[in-house]
Amino acid sequence: MQQHEQIKAAFARVKGAHGTEREQAFVDLRRLLAVHETAEEEIVHPIARRELPDGEAVVSVRLKEEHQAKQVLADLEKLDVQNPAFESQLAMLEQSVLAHATAEERQEFERLGELLDQPRLERMRTAAEFAEKVAPTRPHPGVESATANLLAGPFAAMLDRTRDALMSKGRE
Repeated sequence: MQQHEQIKAAFARVKGAHGTEREQAFVDLRRLLAVHETAEEEIVHPIARRELPDGEAVVSVRLKEEHQAKQVLADLEKLDVQNPAFESQLAMLEQSVLAHATAEERQEFERLGELLDQPRLERMRTAAEFAEKVAPTRPHPGVESATANLLAGPFAAMLDRTRDALMSKGRE
């Protein structure tokens, strides 16, 4: 849930910035969203699917939302951050991501917090932190399940991190 607050703040930074600062703020937002969703898809959703009585239905809706958000994020990557279309798509993305985060908090996080003991929640947190360290840094629509992330994720992460390093070198 702390990352949901970080995501809100990251959206505000993108909206408040201009030029190269806006570009960097968007890169930071994109990275945060990509690693955050990967960790949820690999750790939280599988446990919610198994442990919650309506887990399959809850997770199914979240995965659809995540797929849509990844698609919009991928489309935003293609636009110049000063393009008016970027502004309107960013606003749509922010609205859907924040609604998604609220639904996750209520329908997954809070319920799992009531259902699972503290040691298990701590293990989940540790596993999610590890997943974020090796997660792709860009959106990959179609990779929204734990299985897909485990199969495609390492390769996607390697490509993303290489691409990020090359782009960073180009800015120096």
